[in-house]
Amino acid sequence: MKTMNKTIIFLLLVAMAVACTPADKKSELAKLKKQHDELAVKIKALETELQVTDTTKMDKVTAVSVTEAKPAEFNHYLEVQGKVDGEDNIAVSAQVPGSITAVYVKEGDPVHKGQVLATIDNSVLQQQISSTKQQLDFVTSVYNKQKALWDKQIGSEMQYLTAKNNKENLEKALATQNDQLEQTRIKSPINGSVEEVNLKVGQMASPGQPAVRVVNFASVKVIAEIAEAYAPKVKPGNKVIVFFPDFNTEIPSQIRFTSKYINPVNRTFQSEVRLGPSKVEYRANMMAVVKINDYRNPSAISVPITIIRESQSGKFIYVAKEESGKLVARRLIVTVGSTYNGLAEITSGVTAGEKIITTGFNSLIDGELIQVN
Repeated sequence: MKTMNKTIIFLLLVAMAVACTPADKKSELAKLKKQHDELAVKIKALETELQVTDTTKMDKVTAVSVTEAKPAEFNHYLEVQGKVDGEDNIAVSAQVPGSITAVYVKEGDPVHKGQVLATIDNSVLQQQISSTKQQLDFVTSVYNKQKALWDKQIGSEMQYLTAKNNKENLEKALATQNDQLEQTRIKSPINGSVEEVNLKVGQMASPGQPAVRVVNFASVKVIAEIAEAYAPKVKPGNKVIVFFPDFNTEIPSQIRFTSKYINPVNRTFQSEVRLGPSKVEYRANMMAVVKINDYRNPSAISVPITIIRESQSGKFIYVAKEESGKLVARRLIVTVGSTYNGLAEITSGVTAGEKIITTGFNSLIDGELIQVN
């Protein structure tokens, strides 16, 4: 480039000289040659000066950061979506059909086991019970008189047995009617809180139709669907971390139950995790991320996935080595095991104590001089 510049300058000077007269041309040519020589001396001096100060003529040194390889615990987690459910989450329905005459609870109300939540019209049954009680009172009086006579050996045994039978039959009938009366009362089967009320006064209720939902969150579980492919790895006792994104909270636990049934529609099986009290306000069907610990290496060397490179020889990383008093970058071929959360488990190729290059490795070549920051 510098030689080209000199040539261009020289040609310009010559062109200017050609445009002059013969006498002037000689004088001008001599003048130009003198200027050319002076310029050549200056150019040479500048080239020498630049050659001395040019850092590209020196050995290239790349600044890097390193970290020492140390064995540490490495965990791999299978992440699936789950939902919260109470240990007791019951949709209570009526036992007999009929019209709703009263609703005693609303959403959010705490209830106890056996508490009446609503009643079904039982006016006809109440009348039947009243009539049965009157009949029972009469036959009981007859029975008592017949028994008193029979105890004194007065009267026939048949009269006594008939009175006793009538009394017992009416007692059974009354007990049955009282049971039927209880069935007209929709009761809570558990202690908990009311989450849904699907009843209104005057509405018809029928068995099997959800009337009131009662949930007990004293004990909470998270249910997750696991792909069939992970069946060999996911078992009761596996440690898990349940993450609630809305609360940014993680709760450690373990798998309590795994189903032996594979859903033929989506090829998944169900797993269940129990949760204890926490600052999370549990709600039925709340979404959670279930992280299942399906692999653990208590003494593994792991590195960031981003520093692993690949060539025809295989995957490799760069490490810092001291050679002849200088620090150089050396390529190490490695075998990668499991990866999780940005880290890769190195199963072979790296030993404890190696200085692994973690920054500045993108443009490195094997044997290049480096400087550790």
